[in-house]
Amino acid sequence: MERWSNDRCEGPTQAKAHLGDPSAPEVRWIDTGSCDVQHRIGRQKGTPYADRGLSDTSLSDDQLLDAIAAHPILMNRPIVVSPLSVKLCRPSETVLDLLPPEGLKPFTKEDGEVVIDADGRRVRR
Repeated sequence: MERWSNDRCEGPTQAKAHLGDPSAPEVRWIDTGSCDVQHRIGRQKGTPYADRGLSDTSLSDDQLLDAIAAHPILMNRPIVVSPLSVKLCRPSETVLDLLPPEGLKPFTKEDGEVVIDADGRRVRR
């Protein structure tokens, strides 16, 4: 399993982390796991997304992916790649959808929310 994240990301699993920015081919490859570039991997908050006109619904996926590849800050993270799928894992516990349920270890988020209980079972809210 691999993930593209920033250094502030935490989560209930260990993965090969790519803390740098993905290349243009990697952005296109990551996108194969999502169905709506604009709403799935495009990051709007705290970026030049609107200033670059990327909220224009007439833009093609290729145009959006080109913008993300040129300006990686426009890509939401963490993106997790597993044999099952490629997924934007926000909130962090959505990564559990990509893992087999066997062998999960207890995990509690920094805010005290229990994600995996003491018996290794996922706690859903």
